[in-house]
Amino acid sequence: MLARVRAIPAGSVATYGEVSPGAPRFAGSVLFGADEPDLAWWRVVRADGSLAKGARQKQLLVAEGVPFRGERVEMSSDRLSA
Repeated sequence: MLARVRAIPAGSVATYGEVSPGAPRFAGSVLFGADEPDLAWWRVVRADGSLAKGARQKQLLVAEGVPFRGERVEMSSDRLSA
């Protein structure tokens, strides 16, 4: 699962379900507990494009050029097929 997160390129996102098919909550638990400075946790979003970590996550995604529609990632242009 962490290998899938590491494979998400800058400027792209994947959903929890894409990085952990069949167990998206497991992905959230693992990312919450992960203590790896180079793990780009902010590139994993909910299926509807909403953010689990709010403003901090949005700041990091905007810095990478990920487009938003309001407070949600514009999923149609940034999905990474996992």
